[in-house]
Amino acid sequence: KTTLAMSETYDFLFKFLVIGNAGTGKSCLLHQFIEKRFKDDSNHTIGVEFGSKIINVVNKYVKLQIWDTAGQERFRYKPFTSHWSSALSLSPHYLIFLSRETYNALTNWLTDARMLASQNIVIILCGNKKDLDADREVTFLEASRFAQENELMFLETSALTGENVEEAFVQCARKILNKIESGELDPERMGSGIQYGDAALRQLRSPRRGQAESAQECGC
Repeated sequence: KTTLAMSETYDFLFKFLVIGNAGTGKSCLLHQFIEKRFKDDSNHTIGVEFGSKIINVVNKYVKLQIWDTAGQERFRYKPFTSHWSSALSLSPHYLIFLSRETYNALTNWLTDARMLASQNIVIILCGNKKDLDADREVTFLEASRFAQENELMFLETSALTGENVEEAFVQCARKILNKIESGELDPERMGSGIQYGDAALRQLRSPRRGQAESAQECGC
């Protein structure tokens, strides 16, 4: 549940999808972001879990709708196929310390994402469990290079301590807002993964268009 009232107004709604191998801490990261605390009873997700939260990004209130997906192979597509086409931002996860297997699987997850998700998707790579840095098998440099080669944003996070958890979502939201301002993304386009929020706020953001329409009507 969001920490703010669901009735509060917001400028935009963005849809996020969290993907990655089972056991990489996706549910814990989502719980840390929403509830600001670590999730102790972290069993494997069965199907899809959902959370939402309103954040302030560059003086805009943005509501994030986040789907946390199961990492097991048998749940890889069916439970959340309907969410892929409208997903605007993805957060593929790997474990820094536990196994190189989770890191090696990133290419497959990215291939799936870019094949099935929105064309203008924003992706951030998260190396989780940074709190166990001393036991890491994947170096920061190696992961950073992978992110650069695949044109991804990159952060190392800790669902336990909360380090960089909110920043990961904020960075994605900030990049999406930049794409809206540049015209790359249109909140009115179906399947874009973004929507305008409160109708009154939308009208305030488009005063020139309203003035132009009024001028045409009066024949000025």
